Amino acid sequence: MSQKATICVIDDDTAVRRTLCNHLQGAGYRTLEASNGADGIKAVQQGHPQLAVVDIIMPDQEGLATIKELKQKSPETRILAVSGGGLGDAKRYLHFALELGADDTLAKPFRQKEFLERIERLLSGR
Repeated sequence: MSQKATICVIDDDTAVRRTLCNHLQGAGYRTLEASNGADGIKAVQQGHPQLAVVDIIMPDQEGLATIKELKQKSPETRILAVSGGGLGDAKRYLHFALELGADDTLAKPFRQKEFLERIERLLSGR
């Protein structure tokens, strides 16, 4: 596992965002945070993380638009799309995320171990 990787967590739910960052920091990663897609794009452009965790359902700029923009502006950044589905179907949203360029997806709720395994796999290029 790359202990020096930086990961940007983009999620409008403060508790979820901070929990994910705590898990990542506990595993030795550095983190950046953003509460919506527009701020997430800025954080990625300024902080140059190796990976971005992008929630799909967010106000201001939702995750699918964010993924599309990240792939254009920062194609080297790996993307893990996450979604609980909101009022829709999480699997459907995550399918669209893959079509738009996400490298992997994970449906909420998920276990910390599964989350960190996905992160490690994405960073190792698997």
